[in-house]
Amino acid sequence: MAGGRRTWRSGAAGLCLLLLPLTGCGGGQAATGSAMAEVQQVLDRRAAAVLGHDERAYTETGTRTSYANLRAVPLADWSYRLTALHPDGTAATAEARLSYRVQGYDRAPVTTDRALTLSRTADGHWYVTADRPAPKAGQQLWDQGTVTAVAGAHSLVLGVGQSRDALRGYAGLADTAVPAVSKAWGTDWTRRVVLLVPRSLNGMAGLLGAPASNYRGIAAVTTGEAGGSGLTPADRVILNPEAYAVLGSVGKQVVLTHETTHVATRAHTSAATPLWLSEGYADWIGYLDTGRTPAEAAPELARAVADGSPPENLPVDRDFGFTDDPTKLAEAYEGGWLACRMIAAHWGEERLGAFYRAVGAHHGRSGAVEDALREELGTTLSDFTARWRDYLTGQLGE
Repeated sequence: MAGGRRTWRSGAAGLCLLLLPLTGCGGGQAATGSAMAEVQQVLDRRAAAVLGHDERAYTETGTRTSYANLRAVPLADWSYRLTALHPDGTAATAEARLSYRVQGYDRAPVTTDRALTLSRTADGHWYVTADRPAPKAGQQLWDQGTVTAVAGAHSLVLGVGQSRDALRGYAGLADTAVPAVSKAWGTDWTRRVVLLVPRSLNGMAGLLGAPASNYRGIAAVTTGEAGGSGLTPADRVILNPEAYAVLGSVGKQVVLTHETTHVATRAHTSAATPLWLSEGYADWIGYLDTGRTPAEAAPELARAVADGSPPENLPVDRDFGFTDDPTKLAEAYEGGWLACRMIAAHWGEERLGAFYRAVGAHHGRSGAVEDALREELGTTLSDFTARWRDYLTGQLGE
């Protein structure tokens, strides 16, 4: 965050001059403090109305659009903390931190910054006229329209602009993914997943607070905090309905199982984990039991092997960037998948899981893979890389 240098002046006049844009001198600070307390009370009543499903009480505090859009979301907690207020006569703008938990899924609150506008009625009461994402914050799903919720056996699917039948289909895929991931990874995770399905690619980008061009052709992403302590909020799997729709049935299941693997492994994924491992492991579980051959699942690398130009080294993190070169991105994912597939085939699936956990537990990126290769697989990075190159040629050159 950029900051500026401030020159402090001595003396009462200088102090007043510095404080004037914020509160004014004399009684202004007390007046602003009083207004903040009043607005916080309005937000508290608004939050209580959301949790109590009291539309009338909510409407008494301001616009009801948000309430109508999110009423289907099963909430355990919902609260605002006012952080700034900028009154201007009978109007005001405000900044607030919204915290909420989805019932049965979030172990700790999801937090997001909101920008509010308010007006003051003739009898002196504050009234919320708009509640929007703060300038640098992503949208929440209900910012995009009325949310429909479908609960599966292991999943909660929240959608905007989607039919209930379509959401049930997503829930079925997620419910298949969760036990498949647990079978391969283990059960030391929540074994539940929240899936967000916006109306379009633009809706997906809005949720992520990023340009739509970053995700064109990307079927889904998972948001979450790496290396979580178990007290972090549940991850969100966010679909791009446009890219997801063109996939076949197997491809749709692979994508959701891949993203669910990210949810399961999040607490053991850290800054020490290279993307070839985190993405490759998610693809490894995603492709299990699909019957896809290496050449079918890794067509770009198969072409590179056929052309006599297979990669010399494992993919690096920058190879996974969403760029204008889809071939390079595909080769990175395929290379990571084949590395994990080779570990499972040569050292065993249990050792693959142990290797993943060991890399994530390392104190930093430097030496993480090398130490885990030595301790868990009994090999070196140079030997592993050579084995991987031979594996690519053997599996894709057949």
